[in-house]
Amino acid sequence: MSRIFYSSDIRRIEVNARFLGLSELQMMESAGRAVADYISSRFKPCRVAVYCGLGGNGGDGLVAARYLASRGFDVKVVLVGYPDRISHRGTRENWFLVSRLNTIDTYIASDSLSIPKIEAEVYIDALLGVGVRGEVKPPISEAIGVLNGMKGFKISIDVPSGLDSDTGEILGCAVKADTTITIHGVKPGLRLRPDYVGEIVVVDVGIPRETELYAGPGDLRIVIKPRKTKSHKGDYGRVLVIGGSEVFTGAPTLTALAAFEVGVDLVVVAAPEVTGLVISSYTPNLIVVKLPGGHLKKSHLDVLKEWINRCDSVAIGPGLGLKEETIAAVQLIVSEVVEARKPIVIDADALKALPRESKFKRLAVLTPHQGEFRILTGVTLPERLVDRGVVVSEWAEKFEAVILLKGPVDIISDGKNIRYNFTGNPAMTVGGTGDVLTGLVAGFLAQGFSPFDAGLAAAFLNGAAGDLAVESKPYIVATDLLDHIKAVISYILNDEIETLSSKILAKKDLRRIIKEIEG
Repeated sequence: MSRIFYSSDIRRIEVNARFLGLSELQMMESAGRAVADYISSRFKPCRVAVYCGLGGNGGDGLVAARYLASRGFDVKVVLVGYPDRISHRGTRENWFLVSRLNTIDTYIASDSLSIPKIEAEVYIDALLGVGVRGEVKPPISEAIGVLNGMKGFKISIDVPSGLDSDTGEILGCAVKADTTITIHGVKPGLRLRPDYVGEIVVVDVGIPRETELYAGPGDLRIVIKPRKTKSHKGDYGRVLVIGGSEVFTGAPTLTALAAFEVGVDLVVVAAPEVTGLVISSYTPNLIVVKLPGGHLKKSHLDVLKEWINRCDSVAIGPGLGLKEETIAAVQLIVSEVVEARKPIVIDADALKALPRESKFKRLAVLTPHQGEFRILTGVTLPERLVDRGVVVSEWAEKFEAVILLKGPVDIISDGKNIRYNFTGNPAMTVGGTGDVLTGLVAGFLAQGFSPFDAGLAAAFLNGAAGDLAVESKPYIVATDLLDHIKAVISYILNDEIETLSSKILAKKDLRRIIKEIEG
């Protein structure tokens, strides 16, 4: 049985593929050729009409049209919309090519009244792809009506236009296909509406397995929340950081500042009184709750309960220290957070306070390095990366949590899925980079993302920021990561995936890294 892919999975995979070096044009070429291969295997050369939208799905249709024309089919292409409004660069390039071929007749249907009804034996629906939201609008809705009114055999690319690929909902109107050729894997909505989908044919377009095995910018892209016009303070999350002690003031501060870098609205740091005064002097952007005494104690729980309830996620551990009173307090506070059903990231000294039988009800991200993992579980990790991933996954399932094992290659598992992150570099052994990672996880958790997605995105982002930081100097400090987090996010929001890849992945030999880790 084919795997199920939601629209977010497909977006994630496609961006990760580009990061690895598979271009949008290559993926479009493979998809379009697969459609042409299917038609060529089922029909002798005949009349084919291809109705294309302005996005990537339309580009797939244009590629299919080109291949079919080269094989002797009589092909006509209808572009629904203005060519200068084509949103996908691959589609723009393929339209530029197809519109200049004598072997293909092209039509531009810029409005609802200009959509031609072309007589053909085969119709290709390449109007809309996965991830469409909201009711279909003209002129696409009229094009769907035209297609449904024709008598030929109808083939939809990836999903019938107008059908929500995740839910199966009909978005006002949808193409009624005889066959849906879906890319890479089955989308859940397809199985819910056989009356619109027809036969499901899954085609492989050569997207490498590594796109689902290695953390990449696609994993970060899906956790970056766009800011709505009508936004209010708190809409993008509140984070509570519990940390610090007489000696350590920087660790909780780095965690708090990192959470701000991924867009949260408010960060509260709860720290022992003297530590809190120092943290207050670093920046006016933080709310600092000053707990009586020099270290965390059980008696602080009454004060902390209010802030736990007011915040959307909690980070505990950075700079806490290991006094007996602190260890007992950590266990009590973590239990309180889990009972309150708040997501939590547990790091550093707090990990050493956890009982081995702890259960976190799928709410927690634990971020140990190899030594902390041994303290936490009593297990020494194996050398081979794959074997290490299995052990991490087993303990993630036991804890009912996500484990983000920090190392030269990070391992992220929720007990079911295992992912590896190759961003980062040896300069990041400097103190404080793990505290930044904790803040990134807490920030994504506060914005409502799952512990697995938050941990995966944070691992990639933290390492990528470190990779950009060492471009300009050989040695870095933790605050350098804060300076480069926005740069990584900007590359992704500006769709400059290939540029980011050239700065990070092109400089890494992944096979050599794995070989070095495994000795």
